[in-house]
Amino acid sequence: MKHIGIVIATTLALCLAACSESDNLRIMSYNVHHCRGMDNIIDYKRIADVINRVAPDFVALQELDSATTRNNGKVCIDELARETGMHASYASAIYFGGGSYGIGILSKEKPLKTVVVPLVSRGEARRLLVAEYDKYIMCCTHFALNADDRMASARIVCDAVKEYKKPLLFAGDMNCIATDHEQAVIGSLFTTLNNPAECTYPSINANECIDYIYAMNNGYSYNVSESRVLVGDSIESDHLPLYVDVQISKK
Repeated sequence: MKHIGIVIATTLALCLAACSESDNLRIMSYNVHHCRGMDNIIDYKRIADVINRVAPDFVALQELDSATTRNNGKVCIDELARETGMHASYASAIYFGGGSYGIGILSKEKPLKTVVVPLVSRGEARRLLVAEYDKYIMCCTHFALNADDRMASARIVCDAVKEYKKPLLFAGDMNCIATDHEQAVIGSLFTTLNNPAECTYPSINANECIDYIYAMNNGYSYNVSESRVLVGDSIESDHLPLYVDVQISKK
């Protein structure tokens, strides 16, 4: 009986330890306006300086030029990766100016693989970038300007990621506010982590929140300890950067 009691106690301790395991992550989202600031100057280092001050684990980036004439052949995400020491993942949305234009993810950890999912837009093409890591999935997007296109894209996003079993974070420029119908579609699968009352656009005298960070409801709990929009960084881009500190644990 004593032996059985020890086995039960040990098993219970292991179960409690497994149930209490959690990870803390800092997730950032930033529409960088191809690194052209409100002063009309392209400056990769000052965008990187913002990212370095935040020191996130993952950054979802929108409006990235890659080898375009307006950026003098520079690849935005490579420049930012070099300045931050992070790993770069890029998804081209359109051919533009001799190169391409799209979205990306910077991460402390090198991704195991990436997947690019086409979304709906009657204007410039839009994409969902899915990057898988050892313990997490990070997704980035930039939704269309048209409400019907955003609604269709929200459904595509939910369908594209619903089978993932790892904790999944999703961020981007959604081009819509919290009360729009497409946010309700996203809300059927995701929890919003940032505070929509904190405005992100335009960067000078911001009056609406159109940039968001979400977590997928697939068996994990997400406890946000801090949600912040960096209102002091208004000159670097036409959007303000935002980040959340979140503790992730298995339900």
